[in-house]
Amino acid sequence: MNSVLNSMLERYECRTTEDYKNALKEIIQEVALCGLSRGDFFKTAAFYGGTALRIFYGLDRFSEDMDFSLCAPDPDFALSAYFPFLQEELAAAGFTLTVEQKIKSKESDVQSAFSKGETVIQLLNIAPIEPPVAGVASGEQVKIKFEIDTNPPAAATYETKYALLPIPFAVKMYDEPSLFAGKLHAVLCRAWKNRVKGRDFYDLVWYLSRRTKPNLAHLQKRLEQSGRWNPAEMLTTDALKTLLCDRFAQIDFEAAKKDVMPFIQDSRKLDLWGAEFFCAIVQEI
Repeated sequence: MNSVLNSMLERYECRTTEDYKNALKEIIQEVALCGLSRGDFFKTAAFYGGTALRIFYGLDRFSEDMDFSLCAPDPDFALSAYFPFLQEELAAAGFTLTVEQKIKSKESDVQSAFSKGETVIQLLNIAPIEPPVAGVASGEQVKIKFEIDTNPPAAATYETKYALLPIPFAVKMYDEPSLFAGKLHAVLCRAWKNRVKGRDFYDLVWYLSRRTKPNLAHLQKRLEQSGRWNPAEMLTTDALKTLLCDRFAQIDFEAAKKDVMPFIQDSRKLDLWGAEFFCAIVQEI
C-alpha cells in the first residue's frame, strides 16, 4: 500500500469488512475526482449530489454514485473523452479498474459510466491484511457509477472546493443553496425503481440542521424541466412547503428507513421519521 492511500485510509475507523469496503469506494471516488480535475473536466462541469456532500461537506452517510452536471447545455458532450484521465489516475494509485460507458436503451440527457473491478484486489491495494478480505464473496465487484446531466436546469450557482489527496486538486461544484435545491427536487420528484429513496430524506434533515436556504430559482427551473411547475408562476417558499407536505403524505417512511440504513451508523436518527415530523421541520426553510 502506498503512503498516499495509507493517509487516505487513516481517516476511517475500519473495524469490519463493510467498513473497509465503504472506505474503498470513497477512496476510489476521490482518486477519480483527481483524474477528472487533471483532465480539465471541471472547466465545463460541476460536482453535486450525495457524494459531493460526503467528500466536501462531511455528510455522515456513505454515498455510492458520483453525480455531475454541465454548467451549460451541450448535446455534443462526450463523457468518454475523460475516461483516459480516470483510468490513468486510478492506475497510478494502484487500482485495477475498468471504466466503461453505459449504453442506454432510450435517448436521455444523462450520460452514465461505471468504474469497476474485483473487490478483493482493490481491498488488498488499500489494506493488504487478512481481516478486510475475509468475508468478501469470490468475484464480488466494487462498482462506482458516474452520471452527468448534459442539459442542466438554469440558475445554479457554483463554488470551487479543494482536496489535498491523492494530490492537491480543485473541483467546481454546486454551492450549498444549489445543492439543496437539487435535493429538494429529488425529494419531490424522484421515482427510484418504484421505491422511495430514503437517502434523499436523510439528506433533507441534514440540510435543515445546517439551516441551509435553497436556491429557489434553480429549484423552479428543475421543477419546470420535470413538468412539475408552471413557468408563468414564481416558486415561493410557502408554495414549496405545500409541495413538500403533500409529498410527505404519500411516502412509506418504513421503506425509506430500510433504504438508508446500510449507509449510516446511528439508526436512532430515523426514529422520528414520518409525515408529521418532516412537514414540521420543513417549516424552517
